[in-house]
Formats: sequence, structure tokens, C-alpha cells
Amino acid sequence: MKNLVMGATLLAATSLAGVTQAQALTVGVSIPAADHGWTAGIVYHAERVAEKLMEEYDDLNVIVKTSPDPASQANAVQDLAVQGIDALVILPTDPDPLVNAIMQVKMEGTFVTLVDRAPSNNDNSVRDLYVAGNNPALGAVAGEYIAETTPDAKVVVIRGLPIPIDQQRQDGFDAALEGTNVDVMEKQFGNWNRDDAFRVTQDYLTKYPDIDVIWAQDDDMVVGVLQAIQQAGRDDIQYVIGGAGSKDMIKKVMDGDPMIPVDVLYPPAMIGTAMELTVAGMMDQVPVAGSYILDATLVTPENAENYYFPDSPY
Repeated sequence: MKNLVMGATLLAATSLAGVTQAQALTVGVSIPAADHGWTAGIVYHAERVAEKLMEEYDDLNVIVKTSPDPASQANAVQDLAVQGIDALVILPTDPDPLVNAIMQVKMEGTFVTLVDRAPSNNDNSVRDLYVAGNNPALGAVAGEYIAETTPDAKVVVIRGLPIPIDQQRQDGFDAALEGTNVDVMEKQFGNWNRDDAFRVTQDYLTKYPDIDVIWAQDDDMVVGVLQAIQQAGRDDIQYVIGGAGSKDMIKKVMDGDPMIPVDVLYPPAMIGTAMELTVAGMMDQVPVAGSYILDATLVTPENAENYYFPDSPY
């Protein structure tokens, strides 16, 4: 796996007791269905890493289940528990509705790794290990790049959905621009959807005759942003910044596309990191409990190849 754990922080470590390498072990992986680009990447990396781990460990079985909504995911978790699993790696479709199902598995003695989406009570009563990207840093890294590269830029922002993750990203972005000359002219929600981002960008291009930078917070939305800019024939926008690390945007950075000079990681490959850490704890007695937060790395032409997965759907 390419540089997926670089710069991460591991806290409150402990080991999975009573498990030896000689035992046959089963890991259940419960993830959302591929309903948009980022979750398609989650499914790809979960299946890729499951195959890799089972090749590496003869006595390991990894079962991957996808679910479109919290109710079906709760059923999937119950099905995994009935099959008999030693560990559960779960990226919830919506965390709070799934807390009871997750806690029930944990109370049966199963090691639980929670990925990305944390419930309100994200503590060791719900999970043993938490693996996630750094949402405040995703915004901060984008803001810092704008301030350093175009210190007098006129900027418009396309946010995601009005949920805590979006607010964390926006707060990080705003904090990075405090005290600078960057002018953030407007913020609108694009719902992490390329069609909605296309419409928001059209609105911005109509309102503002001069825009230097668009921060779209998410690579799916950047697709719609670029389409709107091209359709309008505007040449004043110097560049667009997204986030997440989609293969299309990483490739644009690799190729030196002036409209996409950088990207900020919030990689779907984090599901693979969570699976590898969980299995390492089970099979190799590596201490793996606590919180493991991945860096929001700035992807540049110099390092982009490290994060490029050409076979991924995202």
C-alpha cells in the first residue's frame, strides 16, 4: 500500500489478547455500497486489501459486505456476527443509527475498528480502534496553499453537506486564511455532488466577473466545477482545489494541469489502512488500539505518483 500510513498518529495502544498466529481468524468488513465516487473507492480498496491480506496470511479469512443504508448495514453486521468473526472493520453509512449494532458485536468480545464516520459517543465503548482522515486539516491545507500561492486571491467556496464533517473542513479553511489578504466572496453547498457543484459554479460565474480560485472541498464536485468553467469560457480562474485524492484529479496533478495544480488527500484507501492495522494486531500481536488519524497530505507533481491507483474507480 502506497504511503497510506505516513504521518499518522497512533494513540492509546494495546494489543488483541489471546489471539495467536496459529489460529484460523475471520475479519468482517462492513462498508457502504458504491453510491458515489468516494464510496466506490472504499469498495475497491476493501476488496483489494482483503485479497492481499488473505494471500499474506494462510489462516485468515476476510469477508467484505456492502450496504446501501443504515438498516441494511445493521443486518449485514448481524449476519457477520452469526458467521463468527474475530474482528469487525466498519465504515458506517450513518454512524449514530448503527451504534447499537456495533456495540452488540463488541460486547461479544469482537475487536471493532471504526472507520471515518464517528458516532456521537466515539469512545472505547463503541470501538477499539478508530481510523479516519483529518477533516480540519483538509480545509487548512487548501487554505494555506491559496494564501501562499495567490495571497490576494478572490475565492469562492463550494461546501459539501451541512453536517459536522463539512463544518470541520470549513473551519480549518477559514482559520488558515485569518489575517491574510485572501477575499472569500461567497460559500454555497454543493452536496458533494458534481451536478450540484456545476449549478453552484454557474451561479458564481454569473455573479462574479473576476474569480481567482475555487475551493470545492471534494474531487467529485471539482468535475462539475471544471465543466462549468469550460462551458462559460472563463479564463480568469487561475486554479481549482478539491480534496479526497480521486485518481482523475491525482492524474491531473501528475500531468501538470494548470487548473489542478494540487489536491488534498482524504483517501478512500483508509479502509485498507484500517484492515491492515486490525489484521496486524490479530496475527502479529502489534499494538493497534486507540485513534489513527491520517494526514491531509498536499498532493503535488512531485509526490502524486505515490497516491495514484489507476485501477480504482475513484
